[in-house]
Amino acid sequence: MLKNVAAVLLDGVHPFELGVVCEVFGLDRSDEGLPVYDFAVASAEGPVLSTHAGFSVQTQHGIDRLEEADLIAVPAGESYVNRTYPEELLAALRRATDRGARVLSVCSGVFVLGAAGLLDGRRCAVHWRHAAELAVRHPRTRVEPDVLYVDEGTVITSAGTAAGIDACLHIIREEHGVEVANAIARRMVVPPHRDGGQAQYVERPLPHSPCDTVGGVLAWMEEHLDEEITVEGLAARAHMSQRTFARRFQQETGTTPYRWLLRQRVLLAQELLERSDETVDAIAGRAGFGNAAAMRHQFLRALGTTPNAYRRTFRGPKAA
Repeated sequence: MLKNVAAVLLDGVHPFELGVVCEVFGLDRSDEGLPVYDFAVASAEGPVLSTHAGFSVQTQHGIDRLEEADLIAVPAGESYVNRTYPEELLAALRRATDRGARVLSVCSGVFVLGAAGLLDGRRCAVHWRHAAELAVRHPRTRVEPDVLYVDEGTVITSAGTAAGIDACLHIIREEHGVEVANAIARRMVVPPHRDGGQAQYVERPLPHSPCDTVGGVLAWMEEHLDEEITVEGLAARAHMSQRTFARRFQQETGTTPYRWLLRQRVLLAQELLERSDETVDAIAGRAGFGNAAAMRHQFLRALGTTPNAYRRTFRGPKAA
């Protein structure tokens, strides 16, 4: 069980990416019955570090603090792509994974993991702007430029900025379950998971438009996932022609009504598999798939796993 977390900083650290790790793992939420971690911020380059935003950060811990951590987070920083890193830090990260601890990078923090040799033979995520450079520098890794994060066991990498939130909540969800992750997400006022839930990787979230002419239809669809839903019926509900509705829907959600509906059904099925004791057939009906075979097909396409395997992963072998 995850108990001890450390964020390790280098000069030029980005405050937002550091703040993400501090917010998820460093805040005491025991008043809500949520986990409390032994959390610390450590420096790899002296007690006072600069940030790219023009202010400094003072830390009380050095690299030795990493030796007791179950999870070590490496936030992004200025010029991390083009700099060298203290060998003492790289050795500490290697020791951590050797003893079974996990390391997490946020955005360009992945270059630190690469310098430590932790990306070799693994997939990884990074901000799309750095993907080509990362692939050149570390040809033995498979860079995934179109995902929010990648979980490779002891090494977890996330893409730019807010994708660090997704990766951190993924870790919480994996360690403590969906209810804890959802509760922390509500406190942070962010989605508990974006387009992909607990699959090994999460696709980039779909873009949103500031207009909201189909908002009422989306809300209705969420409440009626178990029913037969057609574009014709949705267009009538929105008081539009089918052609206009399809165009507006694409503009405002970045996808088609079918793909949006399918994604919501998969998400509902994930939640029911994790939190309920209902049979797979019953869940397939509630989520609008009709039967277990159809749901299995869509799970394999969306998540790369079956409903039974998914339930075993998050509830143990007896649950399936």
